[in-house]
Amino acid sequence: QVQLVESGGGLVQAGGSLRLSCTASGNILRFITMGWYRQAPEKQRELVATISSARSTTYADSVKDRFIISRDNAKNTVYLQMNSLKLEDTAIYYCSVVRRGSPTYWGQGTQVTVSS
Repeated sequence: QVQLVESGGGLVQAGGSLRLSCTASGNILRFITMGWYRQAPEKQRELVATISSARSTTYADSVKDRFIISRDNAKNTVYLQMNSLKLEDTAIYYCSVVRRGSPTYWGQGTQVTVSS
């Protein structure tokens, strides 16, 4: 079992920034790919970014050049730096272990709300 805890969400004006954190139980992050996902009201959950154990990254086109995913294996933590936030970024953000290209274990999520 893996326990993931997201934090760092909140209310922010468009154009602002937030940094999300996801901390995993144990000492496991060095071995696995991690991902950030989000789910907006009335929409299905979508991939935001991933980072492999070798720190290879992927981003959704909608966030590329605005968001940065990173990891600190010593702290068992994955981060999502979100810059130039848009109204459309409003969602609950989740982190997950990614295996075979698919999410497996979810955290509880953290709410990000962007206002105009």
